[in-house]
Amino acid sequence: MYKFNFEPDDFQKEAFECIDNSKSIVVCAPTGAGKTCIAEYAIMKALDENTRLFYTTPLKALSNQKFYDFGKKYGEGNVGLLTGDTSINREAPIVVMTTEVFRNMLYNTNFGKVKDNLKDVKYVVLDEVHYMNDEQRGTVWEESIIYCPNTVQIIALSATIANSQQLCDWINTVHSKTELIYTDFRPVPLRHYYFDSSKPTEILPLLTPDGKLNRKIKPEKKISYYSRQAKKQNTVKDVITVLHKKEMLPAIFFTFSRKKCDENMEKCASINLITQEEAKQIRAEIQEFLKEHTYLENNKNLEYLYNGVASHHAGLLPSWKLLVERLFQKGLIKVVFATETLAAGINMPARTTVISAISKRTDSGHRMLTANEFLQMSGRAGRRGMDKIGYVVVMGTQFQSPDEVAELVKSPSNPLESQFSPSYSMVLNLLQNLELEQAKELILKSFGYFSSNDRLKPIVVQQINLEQTLAKLKSEKCPFNLTTEDLLEFNKLKDKFIVYRKLTRTLEKQAKQKGQKNAPEVVEYTEKTREIRLAMEKYKCEVCRAYKKHMKNLDIIARYEKRYKETCKNVEKQKDIYWNKFLAHKDILEKMGYIENGYPTDAGVMCSMVRAENELYLSEIILKGILNDLEPYELASVVCALVTEDLRSDVYPDSPISKNTRKSLNKIKEIRKKIAIIQREYDIDTEMYINSYYCSLIEQWVQETPWVDIAKQVDSSEGDIVRIFKRVVDVLRQLTILPNISEELKSNAKIAIQCILKEPVDVD
Repeated sequence: MYKFNFEPDDFQKEAFECIDNSKSIVVCAPTGAGKTCIAEYAIMKALDENTRLFYTTPLKALSNQKFYDFGKKYGEGNVGLLTGDTSINREAPIVVMTTEVFRNMLYNTNFGKVKDNLKDVKYVVLDEVHYMNDEQRGTVWEESIIYCPNTVQIIALSATIANSQQLCDWINTVHSKTELIYTDFRPVPLRHYYFDSSKPTEILPLLTPDGKLNRKIKPEKKISYYSRQAKKQNTVKDVITVLHKKEMLPAIFFTFSRKKCDENMEKCASINLITQEEAKQIRAEIQEFLKEHTYLENNKNLEYLYNGVASHHAGLLPSWKLLVERLFQKGLIKVVFATETLAAGINMPARTTVISAISKRTDSGHRMLTANEFLQMSGRAGRRGMDKIGYVVVMGTQFQSPDEVAELVKSPSNPLESQFSPSYSMVLNLLQNLELEQAKELILKSFGYFSSNDRLKPIVVQQINLEQTLAKLKSEKCPFNLTTEDLLEFNKLKDKFIVYRKLTRTLEKQAKQKGQKNAPEVVEYTEKTREIRLAMEKYKCEVCRAYKKHMKNLDIIARYEKRYKETCKNVEKQKDIYWNKFLAHKDILEKMGYIENGYPTDAGVMCSMVRAENELYLSEIILKGILNDLEPYELASVVCALVTEDLRSDVYPDSPISKNTRKSLNKIKEIRKKIAIIQREYDIDTEMYINSYYCSLIEQWVQETPWVDIAKQVDSSEGDIVRIFKRVVDVLRQLTILPNISEELKSNAKIAIQCILKEPVDVD
């Protein structure tokens, strides 16, 4: 067993033993418990055995951080990095990569043959495996586990989840012998506090020793947003002042709005949080950093760093966030106001985390935080080896009650739910190597299918309840032993009798007006009415007290039977939801000429290598030659429209886009319309973006317009512009390696990449 400069915890030792015994493992432990130590044990083992290890993370920023950390620890020559846009020392014994890159390696695609990609690889670490819950990217983790050869040991590291054993059982089924290593022990225990704005100079313990809500905590008073009192309040400054006095800094203050992060930072700028010595250190660190990143010299947030506060969110430049992270890691920044994305594994240890509210706005409205989201953020508190206790402070707001806060704090973690979803690329990649039935076997290996019993449980319960209700309704006996058919026959006769009686009375009235007696038609209808009446009397329904209830039951039974049939249909659909979706994608690809006789055509092979929101959409654009005759700046512009989601803002830059870009986008709209019609036919709803919001900006950027002039043209944050430009680079890079692409298009894509990747866009 390899030595560490500390005594490993029991769960870590248990994990080491499993790795030594060639078992895959799922390590489920709280944030900060020391899961990375288990990965490092496997790294040392791989280096010692002269084998290789892949370390995967969900985020490029996290991959970059691990690459930097491991390079310092194990030697730069021993560590490589592979992300969508970076390849460093890829043959190294330890290669850090995004999970998406690892998944792509497991396909026989442009990354090469699987056996070559995984040569000498004995271990793969899947860090943050709970990202399987991610709605947009969760499929990547499932595919990685399903396709990973069982000769490779999987070391899956996860935050605490409710169904960790189920996850472990699934990996054991689809991969190889797997053990669960579970602990809820935190090396640095957490204490939870509540900030009540009516007591601005203190924070109150949230819970009593026996786990109940502290009754000293009162709900926040309802105050109008526009009131004088609301404008006077500065609760953020108040709570930071309290934490500073109680020596509970450094802190990460989580809020769910970028704008709020910046506003909160400004509110706290006047608090003196740092010593004179720290102020000197901050100045020196910033000056050193600005030598490499001169474009940050006039950054409007620079002044706040000198006061020991900063904001950290996706709207900021990557280089700026890097500076904030470095200063915080050195203890020079005392408070970082961050969005929840910071909770996803970036190394920024804090003594305290402050959570601004327990609800957040989403695309579908406000909702409460899940237990896992709360655990992920609160878990950033408490620095191992530095703090005896970590502190979590929840801010009181008028939109939540203290009871709700206490309930969330005490809630167990949520279960991991599968987000597995077949795509065009998945279908084409599988059909290149497998028959349809073999592909089905693989799809049925998904965690979603494995856990479908849990997913189906509520629907099946509903099905059983409906079945029982119907049986009870149908079991009610008629006092005269009549059947449902008899009752329906009686109702027909009753309806007929009412019609005939009305007609007879009308005919009698007409005959009387004409002075006729015993008119033939009156006699005829009177006799028919009497016959119907006699037929009705045989059924005894009119004298039965249960008749009305029986009739009502028939109506209820009809409604319940309709619901029961719909539920049965839904159960069958849900049972095969993944396979049916796979077949729907396959049928669309066949219709579009990407599959023939069950095998991908040349177009299909190319489409299988595409990585995009909708691979078919991008492939059609490429194959129709729309990108072929564009200049590098026009090519970047068209691709930019394809990677930009719909924005809420309707304000576009004043600069017009080029004529060729506009023409190309009009042609692309026709392609999108055609695919949308086909997708609708097969009940597939895969996004196809076409938004020219940033097009003029990237055209100017490729043509050497300075960044400062680019950034001021739109309301969007600089970080958003960088993020979109990097997405453009991801697609352009694919154009340089996809088959059957003209040399001119490849060349223009390379030129565009080179022109885009300059500061500040090229900083990770």
